Amino acid sequence: MSFGALHVARTGLDAQSFRMQVVANNLANVNTTGFKRDRANFETLAYQVMTAPGAPSSAQNRYAVGLNLGTGVAIEGTTRIDTGGPMQTTGNGLDIAISGAGYFQIEMPDGRIGYTRAGNFSRTPEGTMVTYDGKPLIPQIQIPDDATGVTIGDDGTVTATVPGTGGLTELGRIELARFVNPAGLQAIGDNLLVETLASGAPQVGTPGEDGRGSLRSGMLEGSNVNVVEELVDMIETQRAYEVNSKMIQASDEMLRNAAQNL
Repeated sequence: MSFGALHVARTGLDAQSFRMQVVANNLANVNTTGFKRDRANFETLAYQVMTAPGAPSSAQNRYAVGLNLGTGVAIEGTTRIDTGGPMQTTGNGLDIAISGAGYFQIEMPDGRIGYTRAGNFSRTPEGTMVTYDGKPLIPQIQIPDDATGVTIGDDGTVTATVPGTGGLTELGRIELARFVNPAGLQAIGDNLLVETLASGAPQVGTPGEDGRGSLRSGMLEGSNVNVVEELVDMIETQRAYEVNSKMIQASDEMLRNAAQNL
């Protein structure tokens, strides 16, 4: 029995350690643009069925309840919480926030498409709209060197005043991608997510249409991490870890007493 308790408590220590890492990552990204917090999910491990419910207890009777011994807990997975973060006004025309569902499309060096909620864009000397580390936005938007008054509409239309054109010139349109199961996207770092079989294929189109959010120029979406909630989770995780540690100490003491008295 004590050996079983030791194993169960060890699985509890492992699970709470993983949960603490999830909480730590959430707190570390409290100021990351467009970051979505993660939640750790737990599941029970296999049960040892000593007596099955309904098994015969005698020739005429059956057990009303069984005897099942749990073998511990494990991390089932992490769920990304896709609630919107607070909107922060920056005044920079190339800063864009998404109000609603959707992701910007980013071309990665290996040719794959990454998806992000971080809309802090810049432009290269050639005029291409890129992320902070130079990855181009898809579809690519080219802003001429002499363009002034660059504006981005709620529907993603990018316009500017270009000398010699006699008014506003449309430079392109930003498109957003949405997914049937955005929680199935895989985070790879650099504020980027990639498509998986669980997320489904991207549905790309105009912002504000077919469930895609609209754009807010001159604003950025902040992290949706709530520091107070994360601190509560941290304390809860710490207490659970301590309880499992005490379980190991108690089981060890039981084994020591058994060894000394038998």
